[in-house]
Amino acid sequence: MQAEFHHFHSASPFALELGGELPALDLAYQTWGKLNAKKDNVVWICHAFTGSHDVAEWWQGLVGPGKLFNPENNLIVCVNILGSHYGSSGPLTIDPRTGKPYFHSFPDVTIRDVVSSFEILRKELKINRIKTCIGGSLGGQQAVEWAIVNPGLIENLILVATNAVHSPWGIAFNESQRMAIEVDPSWKESQPKAGLEGMKAARATALISYRNYETYQITQARKENSYGSSLRAVSYQRYQGEKLAQRFNAYSYFQLSKMMDSQDVGRNRGGAIAALKLIQSKTLVIGIKSDALFPIVEQEFLAKYIPGASFHVIDSLYGHDGFLIESGLMTKAVRLWQKLQRLEVNPMADFFQALEAKLASHEISQ
Repeated sequence: MQAEFHHFHSASPFALELGGELPALDLAYQTWGKLNAKKDNVVWICHAFTGSHDVAEWWQGLVGPGKLFNPENNLIVCVNILGSHYGSSGPLTIDPRTGKPYFHSFPDVTIRDVVSSFEILRKELKINRIKTCIGGSLGGQQAVEWAIVNPGLIENLILVATNAVHSPWGIAFNESQRMAIEVDPSWKESQPKAGLEGMKAARATALISYRNYETYQITQARKENSYGSSLRAVSYQRYQGEKLAQRFNAYSYFQLSKMMDSQDVGRNRGGAIAALKLIQSKTLVIGIKSDALFPIVEQEFLAKYIPGASFHVIDSLYGHDGFLIESGLMTKAVRLWQKLQRLEVNPMADFFQALEAKLASHEISQ
């Protein structure tokens, strides 16, 4: 059974949250497996920052025959998000109004815009119910937003290493990366490779936030008598920048970093807590103990205010990138949660209820 690539096109204007519109909408997406007779076996996976619709390539530990998300008994859907590099409407696609690529004129797109595009495609595919929606990092931001926008759509919601509101800390990392792109002299040009050298530096900056001190101490440990370019951390940072430049573009990198900054589920909804309480999905929140970019307090916030949510912590060496690497630990966490659901047990929800009861009765001093 092979995954199938698809392309969706809508000639209707697509309105954007921040104003303006795209004159047309294109979405590249992949499906794997088939919709069953009851139409209740859809697994929708939301990809992260520089990911793509090819979920089996970047999350191969979780997706595939015999794995947690098995195409033999599920219809797996993954869509390349707006603004990205892999076929959906983005800076390198053609603006039908000019017949030329958008380049710098591509408008700012928010997480809510991505979810709006998902809704259009979902209706086109006649999907009325999603069994499981899962996303990590930027993908988790999409998943939680979707569960708020359409509370009755998603039965099981799995949020990994993500947040309800992107933090000033995270925004600062993203702005630093955009500054690296902006100082590349080629960034002012309107051509596909503009800003690539700056993007290499941006990626190296990002990688520091994706990992942590302990990760580098072990994976990039200094060799005896090493110096300069022979230092493993030096070559590693440069390698990662070159690697991304071979498959991505600086326009999309710039735009998607701003998309991540746009995350605020409480915007025009009375705040994040009020927005999270709208979620009706059975929810599992997974945090990574060593995550420096999306620290564990952000997942604790999600678990506390999403009604009935469960919370699981993964202890990983790899920091934020653990959501892409620790497939075994994530599989165990999800399967345990599924078992507890069948037993109608929710340890985390019970913990928060007990804590709030004690606070209300003044059993815990301020």
